[in-house]
Amino acid sequence: MRDPEYNPSWLSRRLESAFKAALTRAYHTVGVSSEAYLKHLRTAHRVPVSTYDGLFSISVTELDSIAWQTIRGAMKIAAAEGAGLGFGGFVTIAPDMGILAAITMRTVQKLSLIYGFQFNTDEEIADLWIAAATAAGVDISKDLLEKTLLKAFVRRVIGRIAKRVGAEFAEKMTARSIPVLSSAVGAVLNYYFVRAWSKRALIHFRERHLDERSRRATLSGVASPAPASNR
Repeated sequence: MRDPEYNPSWLSRRLESAFKAALTRAYHTVGVSSEAYLKHLRTAHRVPVSTYDGLFSISVTELDSIAWQTIRGAMKIAAAEGAGLGFGGFVTIAPDMGILAAITMRTVQKLSLIYGFQFNTDEEIADLWIAAATAAGVDISKDLLEKTLLKAFVRRVIGRIAKRVGAEFAEKMTARSIPVLSSAVGAVLNYYFVRAWSKRALIHFRERHLDERSRRATLSGVASPAPASNR
C-alpha cells in the first residue's frame, strides 16, 4: 500500500516511472557477464586469479583501487550522457533516467564482482538487489524474509528505489526546463548520483568481503590482516 502522505508531483511521478521501468529491464537482463568481467579483471587490472573465489586472497587495498577506478569511469560516462540528453530539457528526462539506471546498475554489478560476489543463484540475485537498495539509501530490512520469493522481492525493492529516486531528482531538476542550462545540470546530477550510489554500494560489498575473509580465516585458523581504511 502506498504511503498516504506520499503525493508526488508530475515530474517525480514521471521520474519514478522511468527509473522503475529501467530497473525492471535491468532485472530481466543482467548487464554484466561474470565470466567476461573476470577476464577483464585479469587483463585490464592484472589481477592474478582464475576464479572469483581467488579475489579473497587479493589485497583489499588493490580491490579498493579497482573499485574506485570503476566508479570514476561510470561517473564520467553518466556525466557525458547527462550533458548530451540534457539539451532536450524535460523532453529527454525519461530516456535519461533509463540510461542512468542502466549505468548505475552495471556499476553495482561490477562492484559486486570486484569484491568476489557473483549473482548466478536466486539468493545471489536477491543479495545484489539488497545492495542496490543500500546504494540508493533505501532501508529494506523488513523485506529480507521475502528473499525466497525472488520476483516479488525484486519488484518491491525496485518500487522503493524508484520512489526514492523520483522524489530526490524532482527536487533538483527545475533547471532542466531551460535547455542550455539543462545540459550542465544533467551532467552534474548524473555525475554525483552515480558517485553517491556507487560509494554506498562499495561500502556494502567491501564490508561483506571483509566479513567473508574473516570467516574464512577463522575456519583456516589464520589471522586475517587488518584492511586499509576506506576512502
